[in-house]
Amino acid sequence: MPTINPLPPAPMTLQAALLSDDWFASCPPPLQQALLSMAVVRRLEVGEALFTRGSPASGMYCVIAGAVHIGAHDADGRAAVLAHLEPYQWFGEISVIDGQPRTHDAIADLPGEVLVIPGAGLERWLETRPQYWRDIARLTCRKLRVSFAVLEELAQLPLEERVLRRLRLLAQGYGSRDIARQRIRIGQEVLGRMLGISRQSVNQALKQLAAKDLVRLHYGEIELLD
Repeated sequence: MPTINPLPPAPMTLQAALLSDDWFASCPPPLQQALLSMAVVRRLEVGEALFTRGSPASGMYCVIAGAVHIGAHDADGRAAVLAHLEPYQWFGEISVIDGQPRTHDAIADLPGEVLVIPGAGLERWLETRPQYWRDIARLTCRKLRVSFAVLEELAQLPLEERVLRRLRLLAQGYGSRDIARQRIRIGQEVLGRMLGISRQSVNQALKQLAAKDLVRLHYGEIELLD
């Protein structure tokens, strides 16, 4: 059984941390407080599924520790990674909007915790405050814009530039951070699955980027220099 704990009254440290995400920071205070008041904490171990493709809509989530990837497996069992989410990124809102089953898996890459906002409670709250649906939709719109940019890169850019741009996207939290991180904790195999290429191809591209002083490689981390 998953470990789920009620969220105590939101400490200022958590509130401040959540405000580092520009979507949450731009939400009206009543919506911010409602999300925090409904939230429970779920702990995840490495490889544990938060939800899987086809599972019913169950609310929204925010990573507060560790990392979660969004992806799926093809008919041959090979994993594709669409997104790598770190603190304090929100996700899961699409099923809140349309009520349809999950389209992908959410799997823990590292031991960590997520805030769980139960869908039923959130929908009841929004039914009497419909003006805040627009804020939920804005989160989806931001991700849609990122998806269009990624599709354009896939069609037009050479591999080395695609790797660099994906690293910058991760550093910016898919557009959720005003200040990008310099170091990204991600394995080359995971990065390869995100780009649909082999780990060897990722390694070669990273070495070329390092030779140009655009990145520096560390154990388990990639540092952006430009």
